[in-house]
Amino acid sequence: MRKTLKLLCLATAMIAGTAGSAKAEGFKIGADVVSSFVWRGGDIGDSPAIQPNLSYTFPGSGIVLGAWGTYAVKDYLPSGATEKNNYKEVDLFLTVPVGPVSITLTDYLNATADGTRAFDFSSDGPNVIELSASVSIDNLSLLGAINIGGADTGNAKYFEAGYKFYDKNGYTAKAVVGAGDEDYYGDGEGDNLALVNTGISVSKDRYTVSYVYNPDTERSHLVFSASF
Repeated sequence: MRKTLKLLCLATAMIAGTAGSAKAEGFKIGADVVSSFVWRGGDIGDSPAIQPNLSYTFPGSGIVLGAWGTYAVKDYLPSGATEKNNYKEVDLFLTVPVGPVSITLTDYLNATADGTRAFDFSSDGPNVIELSASVSIDNLSLLGAINIGGADTGNAKYFEAGYKFYDKNGYTAKAVVGAGDEDYYGDGEGDNLALVNTGISVSKDRYTVSYVYNPDTERSHLVFSASF
């Protein structure tokens, strides 16, 4: 694991030399309030949540270092657990632009359990390390991601395509189709890729409403979010 992280740091440093100019520089803070936390087709925490974010864009490079979290308002009983908890997650990320492509290294930390230690990358620890690449071309956005370390040792993969098909009178609408490993993003019954995230999101000003359907689990969600 240490060798992998060293190689990733070296690659990031090499990529940084080719990064483009930043559109915005310095610190940025904000928060979202969501009716439920639905991520890549799955409802996590079964509760409304507050989601703060903090980032810093390095001048002249476009490199972004940031943190994002989600804190459930009410407690729930996770599958296989014996006690209810408020779901908590604290993620760190580093994004490096390489031409039109953004390369991101993310540390997902499930901090729900009492006494959870950050930066525990063991196979049974609370952290998952993901490497992803994304690109936007006009109204089309593409994302590819793979887990490379931490608690998930199966290298779970996720691929997503989004298309903004409406932009009028202050409203924008985007359709999304995402596929991921069944045992990580879907019903947990196989290692094959399956459709796990389909739907549309409609936004106006700081507000967004999203309809999400996961064909693999056959569950649907309607989510309201407000950004501040």
